[in-house]
Amino acid sequence: MSDTRVNADFGERVVVDTAAMPWAPSPMAGVERRMLDRIGGEVARATSIVRYAAGSVFSPHEHALGEEFLVLQGMFQDEHGDFGPGSYVRNPPGSRHTPASALGCTIFVKLRQMRDDGSEPLVQTDTSKGEWVSAGAPGYERQILFAPEDGREFVALERLAPNRKIAVRSLPGGEEILVLEGCLRQGGQAHSPGSWIRNPPGAGFDLGTGPEGGCTFWVKRGHLPPPI
Repeated sequence: MSDTRVNADFGERVVVDTAAMPWAPSPMAGVERRMLDRIGGEVARATSIVRYAAGSVFSPHEHALGEEFLVLQGMFQDEHGDFGPGSYVRNPPGSRHTPASALGCTIFVKLRQMRDDGSEPLVQTDTSKGEWVSAGAPGYERQILFAPEDGREFVALERLAPNRKIAVRSLPGGEEILVLEGCLRQGGQAHSPGSWIRNPPGAGFDLGTGPEGGCTFWVKRGHLPPPI
């Protein structure tokens, strides 16, 4: 793959309905992807939805700048274990594995977006068994997945009860959201499951739900580079 740039301007707000995107082949048979952002060739800084057909295997490889993924459906497997729906994994820079899926799976994955300074831990969390805690407002809860003391990023599952609204917040390091269940309202728009939203550094957006039901979403904050 030649150098590819997809949603590479981090100063722009991006909203993508991933469910409406076509699947593109990867170099490995049975593994397809939907590219959400990308800078580079086959080795790239990338955010994608990746689908493994039953019985597919990706070749062994190293993650020079780390890998972060959330299992959306099915069972992802490698030398380190079996990871079912809701599994959140951070493989630090320099880690190696051979991804596979005997039964098939779909994951949300981010590549080459970690610091290579020895500060990144291995994280393996089963969010289906995690504890939900208050996020500071009635009907607003979260499971914190990664929140280092230096504040360089904050990763969580969050959920809002029906008919809630969290006021506009300052986002100095930006925000990235993947809607998992229900309908999330933000910026005057309604976002269904599979919606991926990237709010740029310095932006401010509310979070809300309507009377029809609540919403659960994956979120990362504080990690985006400042606009050029």
